[in-house]
Amino acid sequence: MLKRLFKLITPKSSSARANQQPLIIPRDQHNVSRKLISHAAIKVMKQLNQHGYEAYLVGGGVRDLLLGGQPKDFDVATNAKPEQVKSLFRGARIVGRRFKIVHVRFGREIIEVTTFRGHHEAARNEHGMVLRDNVYGSVHSDAVRRDFTVNALYYSLDGFVVHDYTGGIQDLEHRLLRIIGDPDTRYQEDPVRMLRAVRFAAKLGFTLEDKTAAPIRPQANLLANIPPARLFEEVLKLFLAGSATATFHLLREYNLFGQLFPGTEEILATGDPIALALVEQCMTNTDKRIRAGKSVTPAFIYAALLWPVQQARLAELQKNMPKGQAFAEAASQAVGQQLARTSIPKRFLIPMREIWDMQHRLTLRGGNRAFTLVEHPRFRAAYDFTLLREDAGEKLGGLGNWWTQFQAADQDERQRMVSAIKLPNAKRRRRGGRKKGAKPQGDS
Repeated sequence: MLKRLFKLITPKSSSARANQQPLIIPRDQHNVSRKLISHAAIKVMKQLNQHGYEAYLVGGGVRDLLLGGQPKDFDVATNAKPEQVKSLFRGARIVGRRFKIVHVRFGREIIEVTTFRGHHEAARNEHGMVLRDNVYGSVHSDAVRRDFTVNALYYSLDGFVVHDYTGGIQDLEHRLLRIIGDPDTRYQEDPVRMLRAVRFAAKLGFTLEDKTAAPIRPQANLLANIPPARLFEEVLKLFLAGSATATFHLLREYNLFGQLFPGTEEILATGDPIALALVEQCMTNTDKRIRAGKSVTPAFIYAALLWPVQQARLAELQKNMPKGQAFAEAASQAVGQQLARTSIPKRFLIPMREIWDMQHRLTLRGGNRAFTLVEHPRFRAAYDFTLLREDAGEKLGGLGNWWTQFQAADQDERQRMVSAIKLPNAKRRRRGGRKKGAKPQGDS
């Protein structure tokens, strides 16, 4: 479909954009079908149209439909102001400070509605980052304010046509990810665009256009100016989209991974094969689970990404303190360093620490400990993490296999497995009596 569409539209594309007019692709020349669009998004667009406002489906939803995929989210752009949008929909609420957005809720589904952005001299900080952007404009000004050409395609219910203001259709055909405008300026305006470039390239299997890619390495350090809470949300988008493996390698290629996980990158840069294998295996497993429709917790991903740092700190600290104390201190140092770059909410930080702490507890299987541990709410995640460590090349003496067999065994077999474990020799304690020849207390 894209190849046929590209042949039909290429001769007219440059002149159309030169006059600030969109390249309009009629319904019979594209594959965007209303049947594949969220009913909630259609309702929002119709409601806005009925009240005299322009309304378009825009962004990744249009892009993915043109590529033959099924989008998860649908965004709407309109010339209605946020307050006007809010007044049309019960339960709608305005969010955002730098640029106001309206969330329109239909049951569990949220449609994000944005007002067309306009050209202006935005308030910026000393690094060129835009601080406030609540200036509105036309659909054309909105298109050129978006980040990438393939995300600046607009679908209208009026004639069911697609509008292309920036050459997005051509870049879809060539599988190129191209930033709109001057790349240096756009990355300075919002350094997170560099992460988005890598994420979309990995997710779509696209190539970063040369000028789009060129400034990323030299400007990667601008991410240090982004609040840790926002970077945490970006990390989730990077690694929970089903393309974590490709994303991880692109982040390292463009010097972005070290901006997000400086301690881990420092260890990977030494060529540590186990650390690299652990992270790569985590990413592979994450992709498999997401594609299979299984849940993935950020606690597990962070546990894997920061484990090499914790282990490196542990190796140094246990030279001067008991291993248990060194383990806890190493974990605290690894987490402390990371929190300076990306926040980790307690709902993920606590389980992550529990996964780490249980790595030692899983080695203590004698007596009733194994029976108690297998019932622990964090056991499954800790067990999976042990398998991950073994797959990466850590020598754990078959610990993962033992726990695999223990879970599959019946009660009698479990008891035999536990009884077969050789416990370390314990010091024998005198429970009563006194040494031969010793006088009782109080004797003179």
